[in-house]
Amino acid sequence: MEILWALMAAAMLIVVLLPVLRRRRGMIEQVPPGHPDAADPADYGFVREEELDIRMPGADQDLLDVLDVVQSTQEYKAAAQLLAGTETQGELRWQRVQAFAGAAALELQQRPGGVGEIPGGQWLRVWRAEQPKDAGGAAVHAEFLVQQAWRTSTPGTDDFRIIMEEARAACGEAALLAPGDPVPYIVELSVARGLAYPREEFEQLWLKILDRAPHHMGAHLAALHYWCEKWYGSRELAYQFAEAAAARAPQGSLLAAMPLFAVFEHLPEVNLVRGFYQSEVVTKAIHGALHAVHAARYDDPMLAHVRHLLVFFLVRAERWAEAMSQLVHVDGHCGALPWTLSPDPAAEFAVYRALAVAGYEANGGSPATLPH
Repeated sequence: MEILWALMAAAMLIVVLLPVLRRRRGMIEQVPPGHPDAADPADYGFVREEELDIRMPGADQDLLDVLDVVQSTQEYKAAAQLLAGTETQGELRWQRVQAFAGAAALELQQRPGGVGEIPGGQWLRVWRAEQPKDAGGAAVHAEFLVQQAWRTSTPGTDDFRIIMEEARAACGEAALLAPGDPVPYIVELSVARGLAYPREEFEQLWLKILDRAPHHMGAHLAALHYWCEKWYGSRELAYQFAEAAAARAPQGSLLAAMPLFAVFEHLPEVNLVRGFYQSEVVTKAIHGALHAVHAARYDDPMLAHVRHLLVFFLVRAERWAEAMSQLVHVDGHCGALPWTLSPDPAAEFAVYRALAVAGYEANGGSPATLPH
């Protein structure tokens, strides 16, 4: 009987994964009209996979324009001006610091430099050299070092620790240049994880952030990692942290979506329980995130992050119409969880988008019935 159950479970897994694997590998089969696999995301105005922007979760045209200028001219001044004009306590500054640091790190990865060659990301080095007292440049440099440590080294090695210690010092410098700015401390949350801060030291760092920006969603997401089972906490501690943040969230705050991120961080790698994504814990977290999305400002910089994670869970829960409603708002961008965990975020996003479209149409939906 145990063998029979194992075979049935394997068969169910194949049925679920086969369409996904078929799409990922580019295997296109002829299917009759009306079949779910015949659904075409382009019918809904969704952009082609190769045109998806993997740099950001949603639109920030000012940032995109400045990134284009910086990377085409290798001049940092436009980036410095943009950060100087970005609200200190807001979510947008943190996202822009991450974007500039990520751009510099990617440039360095693509052009590491050699004899007689200028390495990529040179504009950030010039920025720090020419404007050592610029708070924006200092924050970007600290985040750049953090990203370099995770990209190029293995946690626990001497190389990793050396870069992280340098990043820790850079966070301190950035904090001194802008005492009221939470961003240097948010950057340090990743350092705390990399260097295994004791719990008391981590909580002291967290209090500094709460003093400056108590409802900062990006900070809460960064801190959540520390409390997760795979780092220095547990499933219970991560859920407690997320639920406490949701409970004290002011009206219109996306912190109400934190439990969904805690659930995501503790998903089993392989799950053959068909109803898991319709379970009470997951359903409650989805509903909390949907409520947060509906109550949030339309221009909240963190809104796209929550919508992307909702797409993942709503597709898994076979709530096709709701998944499509979220896709309408975020399509075109996929620089967010869970897609960024994949080596090919655009392909991962496209798979879930295609599944949403197929499920929507299989249940009577069409481009004409999808509200925008």
